[in-house]
Amino acid sequence: MASLLAFIQIGGAVALLLFGLGLVRDGATKAFGLRLKTAIGLGTRTGGRAFLSGLVATLGLQSSTATALLTASFVDRGMIRGRMAQIVLLGANVGTALTALIVSAGIEAISPFLLLLGYVMSRRDNATWAGTGRALIGIALMLVSLSLLGAATQPLRAAPAMAGFIVLLDQAWPVALLFATGLALMCSSSLAAVLLVLSLDLPPGLAVVMVLGANIGGAIPPVLATLQSKAATRRLTVGNLAVRAGGALLALPFAGLAGQALMDMPYAGLAVMAHLGFNLLLAALVWPLARPLTRSLRRLLPDQEPQGDNAPQWLEEAALETPQMALAGASRQALDIGDVIERMLDQTRVAFRKSDDAPLAEVVTLEQRVDLRQQQVKTYLSRLGRGATEAERRHTINILDYVINLEHVGDIIDRGLAVQVRKKIGLQLRFSDEGYKELDTMFLQTFEVLRLAQTVFMTRDRELARRLMELKVEIRNLERQSSQRHLIRLREGVEETRETSSVHLDILRDLKRINAHFISVAHPILDEEGLLFESRLRGS
Repeated sequence: MASLLAFIQIGGAVALLLFGLGLVRDGATKAFGLRLKTAIGLGTRTGGRAFLSGLVATLGLQSSTATALLTASFVDRGMIRGRMAQIVLLGANVGTALTALIVSAGIEAISPFLLLLGYVMSRRDNATWAGTGRALIGIALMLVSLSLLGAATQPLRAAPAMAGFIVLLDQAWPVALLFATGLALMCSSSLAAVLLVLSLDLPPGLAVVMVLGANIGGAIPPVLATLQSKAATRRLTVGNLAVRAGGALLALPFAGLAGQALMDMPYAGLAVMAHLGFNLLLAALVWPLARPLTRSLRRLLPDQEPQGDNAPQWLEEAALETPQMALAGASRQALDIGDVIERMLDQTRVAFRKSDDAPLAEVVTLEQRVDLRQQQVKTYLSRLGRGATEAERRHTINILDYVINLEHVGDIIDRGLAVQVRKKIGLQLRFSDEGYKELDTMFLQTFEVLRLAQTVFMTRDRELARRLMELKVEIRNLERQSSQRHLIRLREGVEETRETSSVHLDILRDLKRINAHFISVAHPILDEEGLLFESRLRGS
């Protein structure tokens, strides 16, 4: 009975630890989501910056899995090269180890203060303050969970059965490695598994082995989450798993020596220091091999040839007599148009970053597809059966409005953005570092708005629609601040700014217009709820 109670207490402590991790991740995403994504999106021009961006993002998100999936989303859209993405994940792994070091540093006494401060901040209306408050509450709960974990494992550490189990594991390191791998996979967190190992009284060599297994298990969830993604995305997560698993297997024979060397570390527990040391050493060894690793993964998981034609995929003739089915198909086709728009933005940004107009050839083809698809949707909905209800007719209008707005965006990209990028390339213009960063940040924000608009269009969720309208203010501020900084640089006589002035301002204007078209999908939702007043949100 005592053993069962101890396991229940351990399970509760681990659950609290994972809940705290989730709060930190959600809070950091709410408060600094765009900044963290920008850090990754902009931080991959050199290997050092890529490594640092992965480390910083993971310290914010408290999860290398979250960083891996975020990086994978950039790879999926062609915004980060495979080699740099692998280096980002090396930084993410080190970031997780540093998190374990910080959390285990014996600062449990400040958890009540963090709880109080986090609660006060989370009550603020400001998203940054509220998100930071949630993150502080999460950190406090993680500290509390470590205290609970230490108390819960105390009876087990003294139990003869546990001592016998540890002896068996210590005599079968491969089994211990697999056991820790499964533990981290079950928790979806190498950090949680390492902290659990820290709470147990294990022999030094066995503790190192368990940490190695936790590193393997922590790399598996991103692989499972990207099984249906593009080959480029799967190459990233599979490569990260291969690196961590290969490193763990190579380090396994030296676990005993490493454990003895780390026994007397004064600052933190052996498991935490082993976790940090392993990931630092792995980063140092793999970083120079990132390019051949990427080439090997490309041979293992080659890109598939894209398939498709101009025929609509979701507009079925037979569904026209059933308005609900027809509207569902038209909605799915509208989302497909949104995906094409995202690809157009991707290729335009690639051309902008690399000063290579080759990707812009695809933009022209995609814009023609957008025109065709939106016309197909309009024609299809015009033939909808007369038995549609008033709600279904309103839904029809919303779909038409959305595809028309997407078609306008396609025109802006093709006839505005792409033209400005071609001018940049043709005249060999070079932006100042500040100007380039401002424009690329605006690009990244536009991707964020598009994804949220797609979600709002399908779910018609009021809170997400409110968030989309709030982004309108952020976009306006970004555009205004960039324009003001640009004028300041002009007055200061920065040569690059003078040469790129018209291109810079035109790209800003076009991205602002694009975002306005995306955000308009929230208008009818908030208008129905009575939350719109002269194009502004009314306080609820």
